[in-house]
Amino acid sequence: MKRRVFSGIQPSGNLTLGNYLGALKRWVEMQDTHPTIYCVVDLHAITTWQDPAKLAQATRELAAAFLAIGLDPARSILFNQSQVPGHSELAWVFNCVARIGWMYRMIQFKDKAGKNTENSSLGLLAYPTLMAADILLYHATHVPVGEDQKQHVELTRDIAAKFNHDYGTDFFPLPEPVIEGAATRVMSLRDGTKKMSKSDPSDQSRINLTDDADAIAQKIRRARTDPDPLPETLDGLAARPEARNLVNIYAALAGQTPSQVVTEYAGQPFSTFKPALADLAVAHLAPITRRMSDLMADPAEIDRILGAGADKAAAIAEPILARTHDIVGLIRSRQS
Repeated sequence: MKRRVFSGIQPSGNLTLGNYLGALKRWVEMQDTHPTIYCVVDLHAITTWQDPAKLAQATRELAAAFLAIGLDPARSILFNQSQVPGHSELAWVFNCVARIGWMYRMIQFKDKAGKNTENSSLGLLAYPTLMAADILLYHATHVPVGEDQKQHVELTRDIAAKFNHDYGTDFFPLPEPVIEGAATRVMSLRDGTKKMSKSDPSDQSRINLTDDADAIAQKIRRARTDPDPLPETLDGLAARPEARNLVNIYAALAGQTPSQVVTEYAGQPFSTFKPALADLAVAHLAPITRRMSDLMADPAEIDRILGAGADKAAAIAEPILARTHDIVGLIRSRQS
């Protein structure tokens, strides 16, 4: 099958440095090597209750971030999920293929539902089948994701394989997760054992893509470390999660390996390393923040770009969905 990339992010608040280094930076690079489809997955967002006005605002803000980091509507398809009904339609077919036990084994469902799973929405439980539909509606073959989403792509492969087996076809591809880079899992600036998260109560734990240059520099200078200098080799960071996190961030921003960073700064104290990291982060992120602000001043233009992208996405999705109906035995009118 034709190689095609698909990925999406929920519009659930400020994007962080972790989102940028763990996914978005790769998305931009993949525009040069693959046909790419990138989506604001607003249907996934409503698996938990959302304030409607805030959801609309967050959807436009995420779209602005896509554009500000360098995603080009002329080279990538950019849209929000709810504008292409095929996502929901194919998700229902996959709901009837996937097994309930598969859903209960998903780590993210356990984390989000907590102890009171019976009070969770059905949508939260079925989240993975909608994600499978997002990917397979376009016959995507590669899915750039963070480590925490790898299980969902693996489940997508299981759903595709079961559909193909159940209906005696090889219609759906088995997509591959794309996980690479020095900082695919960026950790909290306050606790190096926890992932950097936009839902963390402490704003000092993360760098938001909406932070200005002063805020970025201040957060890095205040980031938790330890009193020891940087070691001679990468092995010396094995039991130092906060130090390793900052080295990984520097490596990802500089396009280097963590080993190269350690070699460059071996023996240096964090009072030297942090300012260098702060300057590097500001140089990369401050222009993104400014561009996002400019884009958010014209929401009608953001809506136009999303709508045009949805039309392009639907043009790819429609024949795939129609063929799915034929395979399953569902009759649809072919009238235009």
